[in-house]
Amino acid sequence: MITDQIVHFAGIIPARFASSRFPGKPLAMIGNRTMIRRVYEQASKRLGLVYVATDDKRIFDSVISFGGKAIMTSPDHQSGTDRCAEAAASISKETGKPIDIVINIQGDEPFVRPEQIELLMNCFNDQNVEIATLIRKVEKDEDIFNPNQPKVIVNREGDAIYFSRTPIPYIRDVEMNNWTSKHVYFKHIGLYAYRTTVLHRLTCLEQSPLEKAESLEQNRWIENGFRIRTAVTPWESIGIDTPADLEKAKLILDQFI
Repeated sequence: MITDQIVHFAGIIPARFASSRFPGKPLAMIGNRTMIRRVYEQASKRLGLVYVATDDKRIFDSVISFGGKAIMTSPDHQSGTDRCAEAAASISKETGKPIDIVINIQGDEPFVRPEQIELLMNCFNDQNVEIATLIRKVEKDEDIFNPNQPKVIVNREGDAIYFSRTPIPYIRDVEMNNWTSKHVYFKHIGLYAYRTTVLHRLTCLEQSPLEKAESLEQNRWIENGFRIRTAVTPWESIGIDTPADLEKAKLILDQFI
């Protein structure tokens, strides 16, 4: 098993205040803690070095106030990946320590599990792994047609072949509502890890046709020849995109305290 003493890991949580559907959501309260604090504390259960990367002073000050680490980044980043790359370089400069692998933890998933982070870290026991992410087997009769829940197909090595908002593969000669009983589908869980050298290369890539078609950044990496290793997690992702999602999260809070 990889340990922090052998490879230098850093957990980076990109967090923006601006959001069209939920402005200021990193500072929304879930019980007695802000959302960003809950993400930070969950990540810190497995990672010794965790930073929030933000372009907003309010988020920065909030993280510092509860004893966390935060770093300011450019407001011009188009993705969390780009923000992670800038933050990783700044953190290494600030701490004087190398970062070999960055774990990109979504700032709107306050119930991220340490076990999920562990799965990502273990992917890098294979020295050939460049990028890693999590997937979950879709249960029978589960909805696979929701475009907001990307699906992924993988090869025999566990590397992602393609990500799509539509169910893939298409099962010929079978009614669509029976597809999950005929084939194992995988849903993408949006946690990523990258070797730092690879992360900086990713930020230099231009948007690709498949990325634009699906509005899924990871397809850009595949189109440019990068391999994305997947690990299967049994746990669902619980993201908060809207105020309604926040209310649902409050109802299940007791399960995670």
